Amino acid sequence: MLEIDKFSKIIAANWKMNGSIKFIDNFLSQLDLINNHNEFVCTIICPPFIYLQYISKKLDNLYLGGQDCSLFQEESCTGDISALMLNDIGCQFCIVGHSERRTKFSETDDQVAIKVSNSLKSNIHPIVCVGETLAQKKNNQTKEVLSKQIMKSIPKNSNNNNTIIAYEPIWAIGTGLTPSIDEIKDIHNFIKNEIHDYKNFKILYGGSVKSTNSKEILNIDSVDGVLVGGASLDIKEFNKILSS
Repeated sequence: MLEIDKFSKIIAANWKMNGSIKFIDNFLSQLDLINNHNEFVCTIICPPFIYLQYISKKLDNLYLGGQDCSLFQEESCTGDISALMLNDIGCQFCIVGHSERRTKFSETDDQVAIKVSNSLKSNIHPIVCVGETLAQKKNNQTKEVLSKQIMKSIPKNSNNNNTIIAYEPIWAIGTGLTPSIDEIKDIHNFIKNEIHDYKNFKILYGGSVKSTNSKEILNIDSVDGVLVGGASLDIKEFNKILSS
């Protein structure tokens, strides 16, 4: 596994259910790593499963990530993709427990923990997503919700050099809304300093990250990187985020 401690920042692109061969060729041909590559910045591309192997043959100074993995490693599970399979085609990261998986597919914290453990056993760094709804935020439950999600979603074989946490407030994903810089700083400090055993974990921020706010977000000491959704599909936007 990678020594993720060496990275000063991590920038992960989650393409979700978007992309095509033509899109990938165009994206990679315009990706400006000559000016933006830094050995201490980890840039991860997480495309749909079907394009993982195609991209794996074209990556240079980039890392490959899955968007999810199965609860099982080797089972009769038609349509599933195991963490072992992700590792076999060169994935070094995997997004686990994204809010879209939790809400649309009813994934529980316990299921997320199994996927995290499977990823680690397959030498893949899980990026574990946590976040609150707008109703929970308005009821001042954010920290309570995050504490529960983190403690239940992250298994005992996780540590600060193999597992990454991504704070993605559900109300900010794809809405164009983002917490204030002070709110992001407060939540990241809370996770690192007030939730037992997670002080040295790398924590990414996600939720309507774009070129106009990425630099300010990445300049927060307690923010170790960003998980970029929609803006990662626009190569000009993504290049600007990389240059932040």
